[in-house]
Amino acid sequence: MVSWEKFDRLVHYMKGLDSVLVAFSGGVDSLLLLDAAIEALGRERVLAVTAVSVIRSPEEREEASRLAGLFGARWVEVATGEMKNNSFVANPPERCYHCKKDLLSLLGDLAAGEGLAHIVEGSNKSDMDDFRPGFRAVRESGALSPLLEVEITKNDVREILKARGIAGWDRPSEACLCSRVPYGTEITPEKLKRIYLAEKALKELGFNVVRVRDHGNVARLEVPPADIEGMCREENRSLILQILKELGYKYVSVDMGGYRTGNMN
Repeated sequence: MVSWEKFDRLVHYMKGLDSVLVAFSGGVDSLLLLDAAIEALGRERVLAVTAVSVIRSPEEREEASRLAGLFGARWVEVATGEMKNNSFVANPPERCYHCKKDLLSLLGDLAAGEGLAHIVEGSNKSDMDDFRPGFRAVRESGALSPLLEVEITKNDVREILKARGIAGWDRPSEACLCSRVPYGTEITPEKLKRIYLAEKALKELGFNVVRVRDHGNVARLEVPPADIEGMCREENRSLILQILKELGYKYVSVDMGGYRTGNMN
């Protein structure tokens, strides 16, 4: 059941913000945030900003641009520099904190230059059930989390977007490519590129929800439990093995537990 009461509260909350910079990844949370911001404030008082970096796939940037265009939103991209931050590259459990802190600093400068009163980002109530070190950076920066403030869950987000007829409501959740690397293992551009190419190839084979967990010379593949049998069929198994070995993996395994959000936390 669609929670229109929560959406109304979200729009009302936005109306009190005067003008906003929306941290816009193109995922469903930021999509609802942008929708509500424009509904409340109009296009001229809203700017959607997408971070571009080797830690994210090129397709994410393209999708963010496309979706912002559907709203007629003002949209810009900003290149981020987390790969120059040794605290991030070392890949500690607090990795997301360092990344989010750097990003919000950039967004703060951009918002000030554009004369925008607030930065809003898409954390929702469901996120609080997971390990989210990046949220500490949100609080420290003074950025606002409207979905969380009005207690909107991930399920609410999808139901509201669907009911409003907004394309992308069923888009699978994404996380940056670093989330495929075990904590304590250094993050490098080469490693991220290999993960990206491996997942891209698997998606082209029809596995739309997939994670390639990078354990050095071992690729541990996660797909929803319903897709495990299909991945292990001979025609797919041999091709997947060939593709991933060509990318430098010596061993390829399928996680029988299936895909789980935050599985590397």
